[in-house]
Amino acid sequence: MAEENTPNEEELNPQEEPTENSETITKVTGMYRDWFLDYASYVILERAVPAIEDGFKPVQRRIMHSMKDLDDGRYNKVANIVGHTMQYHPHGDASIADAMVQIGQKDLLIDTQGNWGNILTGDRAAASRYIEARLSKFALDVVYNPKITGWQASYDGRKKEPINLPVMFPLLLAQGAEGIAVGLSTKVLPHNFIELIDASIKHLQGKRFQLVPDFPTGGIMDATDYKDGVRGGKIRSRAKISQYDKNILVITEIPYATTTSSLIDSILKANEKGKIKVKKIEDNTAAEVEILVHIPSGISPDKTIDALYAFTSCENSVSPLGCVIEDNKPLFVGVSEMLRRSTDRTVELLKSELEIKLDEYEEQWHFASLERIFIENRIYRDIEEEETWEGVIKAIDEGLKPHITHLKRAITEEDIVRLTEIRIKRISKFDIDKAQQKIDALEDNIAEVKHHLKNLIEYAIDYFKRLKKDYGEGKERKTEIRVFEDIEATKVVIRNTKLYVNREEGFIGTSLRRDEYVTDCSDIDDIIVFTEEGKMMVTKVDTKTFIGKNIIHVAVYKKKDKRRIYNMIYRDGKNGTTYVKRFSVTSMTRDRDYDLTQGTKGSKVLYFTANPNGEAEVVTILLRQKGNIKKLKFDLDFADQNVKGRNSKGNIVTKYPVKRVELKEKGLSTLKPRKIWFDETVKRLNMDDRGELLGQFRSEDRLLIVNQDGTVKTAVPELTLRFDDDMIVLEKWEPKKPLSAIYWDGEKELFYVKRFLVENPDKEEVIISDHPKSYLEKIFTEYRPMAEVVFVKQRGKEREDNLELNLEEFIAVKGITALGNQLTKEKVLEINTLDALPYDPPKEVTEKDIDVVDEESVSEGENDSEGEGNDGEGQTSLFE
Repeated sequence: MAEENTPNEEELNPQEEPTENSETITKVTGMYRDWFLDYASYVILERAVPAIEDGFKPVQRRIMHSMKDLDDGRYNKVANIVGHTMQYHPHGDASIADAMVQIGQKDLLIDTQGNWGNILTGDRAAASRYIEARLSKFALDVVYNPKITGWQASYDGRKKEPINLPVMFPLLLAQGAEGIAVGLSTKVLPHNFIELIDASIKHLQGKRFQLVPDFPTGGIMDATDYKDGVRGGKIRSRAKISQYDKNILVITEIPYATTTSSLIDSILKANEKGKIKVKKIEDNTAAEVEILVHIPSGISPDKTIDALYAFTSCENSVSPLGCVIEDNKPLFVGVSEMLRRSTDRTVELLKSELEIKLDEYEEQWHFASLERIFIENRIYRDIEEEETWEGVIKAIDEGLKPHITHLKRAITEEDIVRLTEIRIKRISKFDIDKAQQKIDALEDNIAEVKHHLKNLIEYAIDYFKRLKKDYGEGKERKTEIRVFEDIEATKVVIRNTKLYVNREEGFIGTSLRRDEYVTDCSDIDDIIVFTEEGKMMVTKVDTKTFIGKNIIHVAVYKKKDKRRIYNMIYRDGKNGTTYVKRFSVTSMTRDRDYDLTQGTKGSKVLYFTANPNGEAEVVTILLRQKGNIKKLKFDLDFADQNVKGRNSKGNIVTKYPVKRVELKEKGLSTLKPRKIWFDETVKRLNMDDRGELLGQFRSEDRLLIVNQDGTVKTAVPELTLRFDDDMIVLEKWEPKKPLSAIYWDGEKELFYVKRFLVENPDKEEVIISDHPKSYLEKIFTEYRPMAEVVFVKQRGKEREDNLELNLEEFIAVKGITALGNQLTKEKVLEINTLDALPYDPPKEVTEKDIDVVDEESVSEGENDSEGEGNDGEGQTSLFE
């Protein structure tokens, strides 16, 4: 084995005799290796990562200790607290002040006064000489107990500081923690105060619990992939956005780790890049967030909301990393385990606290008993003739011996010394009854503490319940938990770029302004292109891209779109047979040439159409005169052709040469109506069999939407459609089916009934009166609805039965803005919905001549490799 060529010790540490003109050279290789390890250990253990015992980083622990030193119930200048903390923390005042502001902004341990900054806007706190602080009642309750605190010398040896504070609450999870050390980092997200207490109680009861974050900025959160806060998990946080009016969106809560300033900046940048369109932004944030986003007329608010989530900081992803210090070592652990350890430590601290309290009570009982014996039996007189201190001690000891059989421990010299220190005034005013009452009270306290120690878990549970009762008010969950739907960027991006094509030369791009305009697109779109040779390619939008000469079709590509069917007639080779085929393109590999013919040289596409909803037209085939052909003209109906994969050969049209193909008749869709579901969890439409089935929809069908505030509207069932939280009706709209409503008129203070049709599907109507106390009681969408009216029983008036109301007979169908008929003048207790009367709607006339092709049968014909293609042309209508 060859000897390794390594430097020897002399080479690493040369011992050169310095000469008069030479310099001493010292190698630092070993030095920086050791020093760097020391530095890394110091940063991890003493600066960046919190301890699992109390949840504090060293600077935070020293701040809290200093505040306790200075605590007198009044506010202290933060500059004073910072200066006091520098006795314990070997760093500058700026780092201490920043750490203290971060604790104060969490509104848990520090009671603040002055300008402490704003976590919503990102505004910094005022200088530490202008702001004040004191410990909160909660901090005084759960953080401190010097009797059970371990102490160590401060960095300069002049002071004592706590090794860990005896925190009896999962403080680390309540406040959260973030830090970057050398070689590792930590990110523990904040959790809800009340939920942490409930989880601790469940742990003590042996029940399961689950924790998810709760952020002070509110917002909406999807914690599906939280993974208990360990490495590899993540949460998605969104701003709360709603529609203020037709052209204004309002943001009322923001995601975690953002501010209103950073949020607005991200919106402006997205607007500059053309991802979204915004007219202006107003920031009215003060104590609560209010950002008004003005959008141009003609832009969909629902689509803009999705675009804000897709392209701005209105949605962000946060990856937690549970790293803490335990026994001077980093420990990676989930939030559930953190809570278990914190709760178990709280139980141990409560036990230590009780044991100390028991010792104190027993010591008090012991001396109170001795004092009573000493005074009641006048033992103090036995020392009158003693001339030495030893004689005094011995006399008292001898005098006590006959009376100490009931004591719980032996008498020490220290006990006797304390007896000699009792003043004559106290002896002269000694009350035996009061002394006995004090002893009895101490015995009760001792019994109570022993009971708590015996039932320690129940005591701990009661402790947590007290914390919840005393400090839980106002600490309810701020972040709403939801499951988010994925937003596809290509479906919501604004098409701010124009696409052009040079068909003859075979170029497409956004810079070919002198050539033929195709469509609006965005810079993240994919473009699908077909050429006369029967070639197909999907490519990214660019300024100029060569595809192939004689382009016949260009469009924005929609991935997984089974409803877009391509109809094609092609000739195989120069003089070959003519074929017809129908196919869809649901997946592609970008920038790859696909041959839609059989690959024979000279093949040519004779007819081509792209049909967004599977339409099948009728064409006329004109043949060239050749030989004894008798029929030179015949029709071909694409509806007779099955939809297959794009690599299918197709069916033979003719073996004779084709002169041309002409469109004879536009076709109807050969696909079944599309089934649409509504997922209540995410409040979005889908076609994936999730949630409630709303029905089968054709291109002309719409949704009926009724909200609790009395608004009625219809909408095209687009996948980007958003729904209000107070929506009470969502179903397929039948234009000829009347709606029935019972509402309370606030002005007349009576119930009214009305029946109406939605006559203007594009207009949102309010069906109740505009009085502020008016409200919608019931809405019925059945043809023949029935309701039960329950009346208030009044003295002197008797009513035999409740009223069963047939709304069809009660009032005729009138206009949507009509007031309606008065229901009753009597006082109504409640109105209930009954089963509707049977009704057989008239059958609709259907297109019997159309052969319906099930879209499920549309297949690719091969397992294509999935490319990076994106969906859509910005429209998410189900019928495009």
